[in-house]
Amino acid sequence: MGSCCRCWPPRFSVLSPSFIAPSPIRRVNLPFHHLPRRASSLTSDHAIAADFSWADVLNFSATRPQDSSGLNGFLDKVKMCNRNADKLSEFIPFVVEGLKVGFVHNRFAQYLREYKDVFSFPNDTSDFGYYLTLHSWMSTPAERTEALGEVIKSLGEEYIPGIRNELYPVTSSFGETEYLALERAAAPYFGIKAYGVHMNGYVERGGQKLLWVGKRSKLKQTYPGKLDHLVAGGLPNGISCTDNLVKECEEEAGIPFSISSKAIAVGAISYMDIDGYRLKRDVLFCYDLKLPEDFIPMNEDGEVESFMLIPIAQVANIIRDTDYFKPNCSVVIIDFLFRHGYIKPEEFGYLKLLQSLRSGECA
Repeated sequence: MGSCCRCWPPRFSVLSPSFIAPSPIRRVNLPFHHLPRRASSLTSDHAIAADFSWADVLNFSATRPQDSSGLNGFLDKVKMCNRNADKLSEFIPFVVEGLKVGFVHNRFAQYLREYKDVFSFPNDTSDFGYYLTLHSWMSTPAERTEALGEVIKSLGEEYIPGIRNELYPVTSSFGETEYLALERAAAPYFGIKAYGVHMNGYVERGGQKLLWVGKRSKLKQTYPGKLDHLVAGGLPNGISCTDNLVKECEEEAGIPFSISSKAIAVGAISYMDIDGYRLKRDVLFCYDLKLPEDFIPMNEDGEVESFMLIPIAQVANIIRDTDYFKPNCSVVIIDFLFRHGYIKPEEFGYLKLLQSLRSGECA
């Protein structure tokens, strides 16, 4: 291992769950009889643990020559977060209070038809066409949240794998009225807009920038063993981006408030990805944090296996030519490469790549 790359294992601690159950309200009559056998489109291969070591990462990144194909390797990574746009026609709108808040695959919608007390399927040719909505007896966010929570509990892990008991807000766009809160794992099955915070934690040494990179635990439900940001997380219900970033900094890397409060908001990236019955419409708010040279990250929540400090030029090689990184992390780091001058206008495909970083609806 070269002198410019350092690796540390995590420290673990037990955290309290972030989910707070809503107060009891009207009980929904849900069908608990056997549903049709799950289709393969409901699952993904993102739970297969990556099989590579830090030695593989460093050996590759240090010896790889500059790719002569321009920026195509980076563009390929962006495309991995924007697959199957041609299949959007297979989804129907999810409408609440007359506004489109998501999309549901027409075959997944057949499972929801079992819950007749919760969902209805109007066909309004003047507005949304054939769409999914909620019955009017659910007139408050709390009632909608509980009703959909019961549906998701009924469907269970077989139909919505990876349930976390963490709620995401359901809105028409960021900062607008919240119509309900939805289990995080169910977000792509209802095609709602989901938001997150990703932070590039870097060090300046000897005139060059080095990026702290995490390696996800092999026990993670999604992308186990992949490379990740120093700090990243979804934006759950009831917390601001800034407060969430501070929380994630402490939990994921042991960064105290005295340091994390200096993180700089630098913009956002967006993408739209279709994978079977799942539609991800994500917006990630990006932050940069220049860390002290002697800072050593320590994971607190067990989600990170270890960390490595790697020169940015080598990180670029890894992203361009391997699939070691979790896909959406690659997009955020490519944005960092633009902003810090590692990708220059003279390189072929510069504007095409820049534009692709916001392929989804950034709203």
